[in-house]
Amino acid sequence: MLELQTGIEGKQAYFGPTMESIRDLGYKLGGGWDYDGGCFDSVLWREGGETIYLRIPFHVSHGELDGYHTSIVFRTPYVIKHVVNVGLDMDASSLTTATFNQFQDPIDKDAEIRDKSKWEEAGEQAVEEVITLLQ
Repeated sequence: MLELQTGIEGKQAYFGPTMESIRDLGYKLGGGWDYDGGCFDSVLWREGGETIYLRIPFHVSHGELDGYHTSIVFRTPYVIKHVVNVGLDMDASSLTTATFNQFQDPIDKDAEIRDKSKWEEAGEQAVEEVITLLQ
């Protein structure tokens, strides 16, 4: 995991308008959310079973998550690499092709990230795009 130094930490926003704005940049609400907080996730790179994500966590300061006017406060974003098992899909509806189950748990949720400075820079640039949309 690579923590990023950006200007988003502590910024406040409303959940609904923020989600609408950053959806076009490829962000989704991360699967581990609860009513007190969550994170916006975006894929920076994917090849085979390896994916490098930018994760922008936040906590709820007023309301409950998934409410349009819920107030959120951003925390320190980070880059993380997940590795999933890539194998053969042998079900009857497909040819024998290499594939992976997008819903499987990663083999390694915090795999080593090579070329750290490259991914720190890519993550920081992506966060700057989000900050611009919040203004």
